[in-house]
Amino acid sequence: MAKKVGLYFGTFNPIHIGHLAIANHMVEFSDLNEVWFVITPQSPFKVKQSLLKDNHRYQMVLEATEGYPKLKPSKIEFDLPQPNYTVHTLAHLIENYDDTYEFSLIMGEDNLKSFHKWKNHEVILENHELYVYPRISEGKIEHRFEGHSKIHKVNAPIMEISSTFIRKNHKEGKNIRPLLPEAVWKYLDEMNFYRS
Repeated sequence: MAKKVGLYFGTFNPIHIGHLAIANHMVEFSDLNEVWFVITPQSPFKVKQSLLKDNHRYQMVLEATEGYPKLKPSKIEFDLPQPNYTVHTLAHLIENYDDTYEFSLIMGEDNLKSFHKWKNHEVILENHELYVYPRISEGKIEHRFEGHSKIHKVNAPIMEISSTFIRKNHKEGKNIRPLLPEAVWKYLDEMNFYRS
């Protein structure tokens, strides 16, 4: 039987306790066997200026997931053409992994509301399941996605922490340490990230 892997895409700039809590909830309270944090080098929707280098973000995810055997960092997108589109990454994964893996997407409810704008979203939904966690956000989910057999809403805790909030407040000298896994805080502090 194929191992069910949930792909949690993001820039993880930096990874924080909200990301970890959601990923852990997904492997403990759904039928997913593992969650892979797919670190995105460049999202089509985000400006790159404030992004730390790929290797630093990968290192922080690696350190954050140590001690969580079902959570793994993935740099699969680092070698793919830019900008990264989920449909291309999924095609690459299917080509490079055998049938022992079945890949699904993990996304916030806010992303489901804009899913119809994603490149080849019909192809994604035809071939993959979506695991959706709650987010407080504006807008509506398209009617065709409501009650869809491949879209699973997982009643995960609502985490209103953002990497943007962490970066901004760290720069302003606020103590954001409790919002980060301890190993991530140490790395970020030693490297003097997000301060200037």
